[in-house]
Amino acid sequence: MITTASLFESDGTDERSLGFLAAALEKNNLPGFDYFEFKKAVSALQGMNMEEAVAFKSAFTTASTLGLTKEKLLETAGYYRDLLRKEKDHFESALADQHQQRVEARASDIKRLQDQIDRHKAEIARLQDEVGGYLNSMESAQAQMHADAEKLEKAQKQFGFTHQSVLLQIERDIEGIHQHI
Repeated sequence: MITTASLFESDGTDERSLGFLAAALEKNNLPGFDYFEFKKAVSALQGMNMEEAVAFKSAFTTASTLGLTKEKLLETAGYYRDLLRKEKDHFESALADQHQQRVEARASDIKRLQDQIDRHKAEIARLQDEVGGYLNSMESAQAQMHADAEKLEKAQKQFGFTHQSVLLQIERDIEGIHQHI
């Protein structure tokens, strides 16, 4: 059985696209015997191993008995050609819409995410610098704290030694007062 899609099959045609175009041709098939029916007749004759030229002439001879003229055949072939051009325009428009939705929108999302990543990286770098500053301040404070603690401990020892020394002198003086006075 000859299908519309099989009328136009050739190497490299996409089955899905061909099915879509064949459906458009079938849906818009003009009434009566025209190019579309002529193409089916030629294909059927070629399927019986008839040469192309003989198949064209034989199909046209039969179609001419139904009132088909060469002018009408060319006119209706032009109609189907124009129909397919319009289908291509619709396809390209739909494809552009899909491109906008699927590709450009995702590209925009990717750019937005990359910008967010860049902002976060900058924030991380800023926080790392801040942490580094805090660590330096902490080290400096710890060093100062140890130095201050040593000074205070030294002052405590010196005060304790001096205090003990003064107390000892006073105790000796008290003892001397008791002994000598």
